[in-house]
Amino acid sequence: MSLGIELSGVSRGISNLFAGVNKQIRGIDKQIRNASTDPTNLEKDIGSTEGQKPLALMENILGLLRINVKRGINLAVRDVRSSDPYVVVRMGKQKLKTRVIKKSVNPYWNEDLTLSVTDPNLPVKLTVYDRDLLSKDDKMGEAEFDIKPLIETLKMNLAGLASGTLITRVKPSRQNCLSDDSCIFYSDGSVVQDLYVRLQNVECGELEIRLQWIDLPSSSSLY
Repeated sequence: MSLGIELSGVSRGISNLFAGVNKQIRGIDKQIRNASTDPTNLEKDIGSTEGQKPLALMENILGLLRINVKRGINLAVRDVRSSDPYVVVRMGKQKLKTRVIKKSVNPYWNEDLTLSVTDPNLPVKLTVYDRDLLSKDDKMGEAEFDIKPLIETLKMNLAGLASGTLITRVKPSRQNCLSDDSCIFYSDGSVVQDLYVRLQNVECGELEIRLQWIDLPSSSSLY
């Protein structure tokens, strides 16, 4: 009996640890959105999060990847005439999801999900589900992509580029889930990438998403 109680406590501790890290990442992302352009002030704000030292805890993080899940296009029907879709985003052990859009096969989320990146070789995996109240949620397709083209762009000398400058394109191929050219460009001091990904293992459906890289003060260097 005591062993069961101890294991239960360990399990709760691990769950709380992951919840705490995800909360820190959300807090950092919010601070980045609202912070001044002075990186010293931003580092001070991050360091004071909930009285902890997230910079020390997350010293292996290369940066943050903000994924804007914009919309679904011609998604599969899983209910009588429509679906109640949402998107689950995974990278390594991280997992985030959008809200549910009811009764739509062309849902518009325009929702930002932010992941911490420690290994740029890990793919980002997207799975679309149909929310069901009385049974297990149905899969509506899946896709994955790697962020290496975005990372390689970050290593270029981008000083002096005008906002809106196209840097490079990634072509659709059998090795990716792209349904069209993916453009990587410079926008307001950030490198962003627009993607249309075709869902796999389903009769139809695409997702439109945008990636944005966010550097963190005192994070491990990409360059």
